[in-house]
Order: sequence, then C-alpha cells, then structure tokens
Amino acid sequence: MAKVPQSDLHDVDWSQIPPPVDDGAAQHLTGMRLPDIALPATSGDTVSLVGLPGRTVLYAYPRTGLPGEISPVDDWDNIPGARGCTPQSCAFRDHFTELRAAGVAQVFGVSTQTTDYQREMAERLHLPFAVLSDAGIALTRALRLPTMQVADMVLLKRLAMIIDDGVISQVFYPVFPPDRNAGEVLTWLQVNPRRAASSQRMVSS
Repeated sequence: MAKVPQSDLHDVDWSQIPPPVDDGAAQHLTGMRLPDIALPATSGDTVSLVGLPGRTVLYAYPRTGLPGEISPVDDWDNIPGARGCTPQSCAFRDHFTELRAAGVAQVFGVSTQTTDYQREMAERLHLPFAVLSDAGIALTRALRLPTMQVADMVLLKRLAMIIDDGVISQVFYPVFPPDRNAGEVLTWLQVNPRRAASSQRMVSS
C-alpha cells in the first residue's frame, strides 16, 4: 500500500485523535536543576538552559512535518500524543507577546530533530523564538524526559516546562490538545508570578 502525504498540519479535528495518558514519566522533573548541556538553536547560537537568568518556557514536541511530506509511519495520527506539533508551535508563536508580558524572559521549543530540519519549520511558521535540537539525546537522557520510539526514531513526548534560573518550577504533561498548551502555560504564569530564586526548591538531577 502506497504511503500518502500527511493531512493539513494546522487544521486538526482533535476529537478524532487519541489523547495521551499520564504515564507518570514526568513526575520527577519538578524541582530538578537542568544540566549544563549546550544545544544548537535555529538562531545559530548554542544554548545551555541552566545558565539563562529569569524565567524560561521550554516546550517539547515529537517532530514537526513538512507540508505534503509522507508520514513517518502509516498510523502516525493514531499514536497518542504524536499529532499536533505544528499547532503547538503556532500557539506559542501567537501567545509570545503575552508570555513575555507575564514575565517570561525567553521561550524555546525542543525536539530530537536536526537543526536544519527545525530551521525550515521555524522560518516557515515565522516563530519569534529559537528551537533547540537534542538530536544527540543528551538533554533527554540527563533529565530522563519521556520519549516514544517510532520506527527508528527516539522522539520526545509532548510537554512544557517553566524554568526559573535553571530550575524546573512547573511541568505540563501530558499535553492535549496541543494547540491549547501555550494558553495553559500563560494562565499558570499569570496566576504564579515569578518568585525569588532563593525561595525555589532545588533538587540535583
């Protein structure tokens, strides 16, 4: 049977997509200090999240597709949590100004795709923030981030984290539907203004 291109990357009927379940794979993250791992960014820089001052929003996604690209596997849309990376990224783009107004110093996306692949997506979607590549799985392994194996790819499960001065303060997991993730993060930020760094609980990873 011939493979067919993925359906529209933006227009998704979420009632037809199986939602992910909370498998407990992110419970350990809150309170962890990020490792000093530098990741390449679509901006051309390298970024070590632990060294960034202030409040950071980092959202993780499995993989974005290209318009008209063949799905990585025939049943991609039926894998819980797989579909929706483009709507998730677009939502963070659309809420970017509000996120900054809510006290966020920087926003990043992250996936295990290569920077070249991510750069095409970031430019096509006009993202006002950089996307980080963990193609070497270094950050994923250090933080024990939830992953899924699809074909021969190790992909991040969808989540979002609030990071204060290198320490994870809040985790959103599982995420569904993906296009509401940025709004949920924004609501949490507005209710939870940034605390002083000295009051945060710091746990070694």
